[in-house]
Amino acid sequence: MASKTKLWSITLVLIMILALFGAGCTGNGDETEGDDEGAMEAESILLTGSTTVLPLAQAAAETYMEIHPEQSITVNGGGSGVGIAALIDGSTDIAMASRKIKDSEVGEAEANGVTPVEHVIAWDGLAVIVNPENPIDQLTYAQIRGIYDGSISNWADVGGEDMEIVVQSRDSSSGTYEYFKEEILEDGEYRQDALAASSNGAVVQAVAQNDAAIGYIGYAYLDDSVKAVDVDKDGTMVAATTENILAGDYPLSRPLHFYTDGEPTGLAEDFIDFIFSDEGTEIINEVGYFPAK
Repeated sequence: MASKTKLWSITLVLIMILALFGAGCTGNGDETEGDDEGAMEAESILLTGSTTVLPLAQAAAETYMEIHPEQSITVNGGGSGVGIAALIDGSTDIAMASRKIKDSEVGEAEANGVTPVEHVIAWDGLAVIVNPENPIDQLTYAQIRGIYDGSISNWADVGGEDMEIVVQSRDSSSGTYEYFKEEILEDGEYRQDALAASSNGAVVQAVAQNDAAIGYIGYAYLDDSVKAVDVDKDGTMVAATTENILAGDYPLSRPLHFYTDGEPTGLAEDFIDFIFSDEGTEIINEVGYFPAK
């Protein structure tokens, strides 16, 4: 009988200990939940598109993930057209574009149940570049148009040396290609022998290695290996400088865009808000672009 009483006492003590332990665990769980109140759920998003927007998006994503290590942001290039196509087919969360979405693309998106919403995140200037050994320092819109439509093929025709012009362009999926075609060629066609490059960096490299080459790039990609020429649209030559772009004096300037399917939510919304924050503005300036606000 004594053994049974002792066994019952031990059992009762164990039950009480387990009950207290369970209550303690429940209390800790409630406390943790309270501590996390208002915190963002861990998410991942993908950005795809413009190689002009790419360095800005990459720099912003890296800084954002340093602040929020639980979040994951992947940034891929490919060109504005590739990014918009990815948004339309639902394979990206944010499309990066250095041009405005086309009406035909909006129609295709809506037919696919996607509602593109535009976010102008920064401004860029487009630099027309030549090799530093080329004596040409200035070109008018008409001269640039002639070079790119094929009616001008020798540098001597625009005041340079007697050598055939090697024309570097972007590929047709690039928003920079589309913008240049609209602004300079007035929606005319590029010359057939223009060499297409898949990125701004590739254009810089090609022009830096060829004295006879000409190209166009996003201002953020401009470095000492190439030379930006002054551009004249309305009778005044204007240099591609930060000051002239910000003042609105440089003619080849344009907005840079993010596109989302509807108004962004969750991580996409928070990342876009970060772009517009003071810290995001610093990143925009550091990369070589100009804040939209």
